[in-house]
Amino acid sequence: MSIKLCLSLVLFLVVPAWSQVEPSATGGASSSDADTRMLQPPPVSGEAYPTTFGAEGRSNYLTAGIRLDTAYVDNVLPGATSKPVGDVTFSIGPSIALNQTTPRQVRSLTYSPGFTFYQPTSQLDAVDQNGNLDYQFRLRPYTTMSIQDSFVESSSVFNQPNSFSQGGVSGSLQPSTASVIAPFAKQITNTVTAGISHQVSHDAMIGAGGVFELLHYLNPAQSQGLSDSTSSGGSAFFDRRLGSLQYVGLEYQFAHILASPQNARSETLTNTILPFYTIYLNSSTSLSLSCGLEHINASEILLPTYSSWSPIAMASFGWHASRANFATSYSRAITAGGGILGAYNSNTANVTFGWQIAHSWTTGLGAAYSNLKNATPLLSQGVPGGYTVSGSASIQHPIGEHLVASFEYERLHQSFNGIQVISEEPDTDRESISLSYQLRRPLGR
Repeated sequence: MSIKLCLSLVLFLVVPAWSQVEPSATGGASSSDADTRMLQPPPVSGEAYPTTFGAEGRSNYLTAGIRLDTAYVDNVLPGATSKPVGDVTFSIGPSIALNQTTPRQVRSLTYSPGFTFYQPTSQLDAVDQNGNLDYQFRLRPYTTMSIQDSFVESSSVFNQPNSFSQGGVSGSLQPSTASVIAPFAKQITNTVTAGISHQVSHDAMIGAGGVFELLHYLNPAQSQGLSDSTSSGGSAFFDRRLGSLQYVGLEYQFAHILASPQNARSETLTNTILPFYTIYLNSSTSLSLSCGLEHINASEILLPTYSSWSPIAMASFGWHASRANFATSYSRAITAGGGILGAYNSNTANVTFGWQIAHSWTTGLGAAYSNLKNATPLLSQGVPGGYTVSGSASIQHPIGEHLVASFEYERLHQSFNGIQVISEEPDTDRESISLSYQLRRPLGR
């Protein structure tokens, strides 16, 4: 019944939209540029919903800063001891960021190394680093290309940027990788995406893109039961604007995912057809719905190939104002990789909320849930499945013009049988206090 429902939605959304595209349309219009240029709806934009307040969204600046952090973590050696081991950590994180916006280009570059010291478990002391590149270029008035690169070398999930969804919720179906977290495993992750979109008429747009993801664990002893993986894929979309507030469209995605533990190998191919609908309730609020079909082809060494069709769905909502923002999403899809063998039916939900209580007090909340169930039971090397629940809460208060103090609480709970680094001690809590000093220099006018 769910497959029939998705097929009906494909016909309902795509056929009327396609019939409204005029063959003679050439793009451009006599109306203003703001009325003519189409938005790229959340299901195909790949961007997170806004989490800034007021003037925080300014562009054209160079920023340098440093962050000092002290925290208590109640379980720094999951899977290694019979009882949880708690530690106090001290972190130093300098950073630099460049953001420039011109009529044709958007350039954003950030880099931040980090130095973390544990007491008394000093063998976990580590140097981390993360960098992000975001470049957008308008080739023609209605043609835009973009490329993003995110690199993270981390020794702890708590040191990674945007941990536990508080950094933002995306309205797009993310690359088809599973969600299993080794909390204190040294690892490298690198995600590169590129895309191009072209507005072919006043109310029609096409686009295409590609993505590559790498996950590499540097210390196998800290990631027992998990494995390295790579994922590559691409997508193409067509969307149609109905009036000024509604968009309908169709997206096609494919992905090739490899997981490579010692003496084993898992390969998963997915092909997805995903119609979508977005309505902008006003300039700061949008709702998006997607429902389609996904085909999976999974194989492991010396085992038969598994192939099947299944429904796929996603819903997301975003709202932001001058002093508050809220975003949430839910997705059902088949995922693979991300540290585990095989393919999995995944149900994932994320939510974030930010509120500027007063001029000098800001709070933030974030939560995420992911449930994985083995979609390839004949491929016995994968784990049966499990779930992850994470959440965070923070409050910030500026002390002077350049200094900000913050307190944050984070919790991670996982349940995965067969993954030693998680199954024996599934809970980790962290409370931290930090001071951030930042200097910002405007660029241009």
